[in-house]
Amino acid sequence: MQRVLILCTGNSCRSQMAEALWESHSAGSKPSGYVHPLAVEAMSELGIDISSYESKSVGQFENQAFDLVVTVCDNARESCPVFPGAKSVLHWPFEDPADATGTEAQKLEVFRRIRDEIKQKISEYLSSVSQGV
Repeated sequence: MQRVLILCTGNSCRSQMAEALWESHSAGSKPSGYVHPLAVEAMSELGIDISSYESKSVGQFENQAFDLVVTVCDNARESCPVFPGAKSVLHWPFEDPADATGTEAQKLEVFRRIRDEIKQKISEYLSSVSQGV
């Protein structure tokens, strides 16, 4: 099992959903202090409860070794510390669903889409690793 760290800026949406979809840790360069309620709702639709997750600082993980570090936003890619022990670092930028506008239903649709994009990207990555690509 790989030890994976998912990084974004606020650690309230994208990295939290990725953490739940993939046995991993998540953190933010500027943690928001909460997990977005629509991220919680979008994940609950898959039967995954992230309501007890916490927004964490990347500083909590700086001296830990990871097989893989994944940044899910450009800001995290630019502002997060280097993890010298990481065997691999990937950048998978996703739109920030917290920036969605409109009604709650319209915002939830954006969270669902980003959740599904993250899930697809993780599946593609794991498939390529298992095939030795």
